[in-house]
This record gives sequence, C-alpha cells and structure tokens, in this order.
Amino acid sequence: MLRLIAKRVLTAVPLLIVVSFVIFWLMQQAGNPAAQLAGNNPSDEDIARVEQELGFDQPFFIRYLKWLGAAFQGDFGTSYFTGESVTNSIVSRLPVTLSLVAVALALAIILGITLGLIAGLNPGTWIDRAATILASVGVALPYFWVGMMLVLAFSINAPLLPATGYVSFWDNPVGWFSHLILPGLALAIAPMAVVARQTRASVAEVMTQDYIRTATAKGLTKYRVVAKHALKNAAVPVVTAFGLEANRLIGGTVVIEQLFVLPGLGRLAYESVFARDFPQVQGVLLFTAIMVLLINLLIDVSYAYFNPRIRQS
Repeated sequence: MLRLIAKRVLTAVPLLIVVSFVIFWLMQQAGNPAAQLAGNNPSDEDIARVEQELGFDQPFFIRYLKWLGAAFQGDFGTSYFTGESVTNSIVSRLPVTLSLVAVALALAIILGITLGLIAGLNPGTWIDRAATILASVGVALPYFWVGMMLVLAFSINAPLLPATGYVSFWDNPVGWFSHLILPGLALAIAPMAVVARQTRASVAEVMTQDYIRTATAKGLTKYRVVAKHALKNAAVPVVTAFGLEANRLIGGTVVIEQLFVLPGLGRLAYESVFARDFPQVQGVLLFTAIMVLLINLLIDVSYAYFNPRIRQS
C-alpha cells in the first residue's frame, strides 16, 4: 500500500508543476496591474516604479520560478490591494470551504448510496423507475437554481433555516450545521444523483453474479449478502464517480459561497478575480489544485482497498 501511495505522489508532482505553470501563465495574460496600482492618472515613471516593485521588469520564467519556489515553501505571495499574506487569507477561509464540502459530500454519499441501493435491489419495479427519474432530474439541476429554491422554501416562505452567514463549529456546533444545511444540500444534489445512478447500476449488475447466488443458496440473509458481498464488489465504479463529483463539487463552492454569503475560498477567488488581485487568484487556484490531487490520491488508495488485485500489481 505504501508503495502505491509513493508512486501516486511521485506521479502527482510533475502534474502539479504543469498546473502551476498554466495558472501563472494565464494570470500574466490578464494584463499588467501596475497601471491600476499606480494611482489616478499615473505617469510612466510611476508605472515603471510599481512594475519594478512587483517584479514585472524581470523575465517571465524568472518570475514564475520565484513564485513556484516560494509556493512550495508555503508562501503564495502578498495581495496587491490589502497587503495581506495570501497564505494567511487561504488558511483563514479554508475551514468554511472544508465545512461546506464535508457537509455536501456527506449528504451526497448517504442519500446517493441509499437511493441507488434501493433501486438496484429492486430493478424494473416502480421504485427503480422513480429513483432513476429523481436521479436524472438531480443531474440536470444547476447549483444556483437549487440554492435559490431552497432559500425561498426554507428561509423566506418558512423561516426555518438561515439563508446567509457562517458560524464556527467550535463556537456553536448547532449553528454551524444549521448554516450549512441549505448550501450543502444545494451543492450535494448533482453528486448525489450521479452516485445514486452509479450505485444502482453497479448493485443491479453484481446481484446477478454467480457468487451472489451461491451466497444466497448457502442460506445467508439478504442483508448479509448485500452488506458482505454485493456492496464491496460494487464499490469501485461508485468510488470513481464519487471522486469525479468531489472535484466538481469543489468548483461549485465558488457559486454556492457567493449565493449564501459564506466567507470561504470560493468567495475569496470570486472577489479576487473581479479585483484583478492576481496573487490571490494564483494562490487559491494552486491550493485548489493541490486539494483535487489529494482527493484523487485518496480515490486511488480506496481502489486498492476494494480491489486487492490493484494492491498486488
């Protein structure tokens, strides 16, 4: 297992370098911010002075290597406009995004697997058809529309849950959860639908295999057959779908945090793009890329758990 993890980590390093180069190059194509930072009606000397302070007078690759070297040491630079450390901004907002993603993933896993399992164990019935329709509708619904409908239903028409804001888990666990239910559910609808569809297909296929019939013929209860034999063998395709949706879900935090006024990384990225605060954008994008690579690493490790042949190879 350690050999598999080491191999995946070594594979991820060059990919991360390529991603960092693309991020830095794209930010440089957005223009030179020196004129904006030099004040009102700046002279050429003022713009040249700001360019020198920001390092824009140096060649592209020199600036990239300096930024990459500092990033690998945990220093993502300094905001052009606030003067704050980008690393500190990311760290201060990270708990909000991680909380939102954790709630959304938990909802997607619990509801998606439950729905898919019920449908997969009853193929061809009205339960299967109803679950399939629900999953198809869930895939088609956009995050922002689901979020607005939830706010309208549970915060405006029936004021049961808060529509905006965030409360730290350590200050008030109940308030933390109540503030994350609606954004978490809005973010979880599409991944839940994908997980439900994949679980349904995998379970329905596994339940037709010979070893399942053998286990049933031995007198095992349906619960033991499903829990001990069917779920683990049906898990690999579900984990693959879940990993893809988890990466997509991180991207969805930009929209959901803006809609529910959550001070997380997605909102920081949104505000930084419109402010043309390139160090902030670069830092958030590179940090998000690292999170995605870590999720992919966990997915690869889970393959080895569910399928011993991968571990042995």
